[in-house]
Amino acid sequence: MAEQNVGSAGGAGADAGVRPRPVAVAIGRRPEPVHDVAVYAFEGMAPFELGVVVEVFGLARPELGGLLAAPWYGLKVCADRPGTELDAVGGFALTAKHGLDDLAAADTVVVPGVRNAFSGVGALPGRQAGGVSPELVEALRTAHERGARIVSICSGAFALAAAGLLDGREATTHWRYAELLQQRYPKVRVNPDVLYVDNGDVLTSAGSAAGIDLCLHLVRRDHGAKVANSVARRFVVAPHRDGGQAQFIEAAVRSVEEEDDGVARSMQWALDHLADPLTVSVLARAARMSDRSYLRHFTARNGTSPMRWVVTQRIAASLPLLESPDGTVEEIAAAVGFESAATFRHHFGRVMRTSPTAYRRSFGHGVA
Repeated sequence: MAEQNVGSAGGAGADAGVRPRPVAVAIGRRPEPVHDVAVYAFEGMAPFELGVVVEVFGLARPELGGLLAAPWYGLKVCADRPGTELDAVGGFALTAKHGLDDLAAADTVVVPGVRNAFSGVGALPGRQAGGVSPELVEALRTAHERGARIVSICSGAFALAAAGLLDGREATTHWRYAELLQQRYPKVRVNPDVLYVDNGDVLTSAGSAAGIDLCLHLVRRDHGAKVANSVARRFVVAPHRDGGQAQFIEAAVRSVEEEDDGVARSMQWALDHLADPLTVSVLARAARMSDRSYLRHFTARNGTSPMRWVVTQRIAASLPLLESPDGTVEEIAAAVGFESAATFRHHFGRVMRTSPTAYRRSFGHGVA
């Protein structure tokens, strides 16, 4: 599993892609506009991925209160022909009020899929492979050239690839489409084994639920861990899943067995004891399993190794501490269970693609 896929390749600071513009506070100046997010809607789309984008970026968030240091997002649903009724999977239709001009002008552009991604080349007259319209390709290129952040969910990666935005980059898509994406666009380094890939200005994710992970990752980049965790709680999902976690988890749907209960019990125990020395043997004892059995069942259940999962949870636990002015990096490293500040910096850099100090400088409240 490629570890460079985890977190933000562009860093968590101001140069890590497009960030919301701050509110102007000087007397006599107008506030800067919110960060505009445009999501693409199309004929025959599955509604889940669109709904994820709307849920994360389109809802008012009064519960965030004073957590926001910058305005929340403004969302526009865009289509090739605004005002045209679009049939969606499931027997209903929707109408997008905005067109591709609005999409090209947005700060963040999200393509949650394309039509007939798994069909042959030229399946739709006047469209490129995967049902990508030339108009969408042009809008994506225009947005990217003006500095927008371009994001795909599931088969939306075909649109980014058609626009040439993934050439020479690592990218992912739903595992079902990965081989076809590689065949059609050989300049793209397709990794089918991860939840999402962050290249800073261009981000891709796997199918459906991985879109939630990537959208929360964007919120975390833009507004910090506390805000992202609050959005995740409203979603009733885990606040952070490692971007390098496997897409396809063996036996994801199965009956509850005693050993599986042991894995879940050990994970909860670990979250309550992150500051303690944790090893596979320690976790296996908490699960009341042998080391070998525990490794097998944990990996099958979670798609990652126990110790990589522990490191990810420790990094996640460190984010709100770094956003607070209290505690040095050394103290925070110890508080979340790293044996030294050097070890903390190493793992933090691998996961977040920035240093703890740089993250604190970008997201810390009252930290110089």
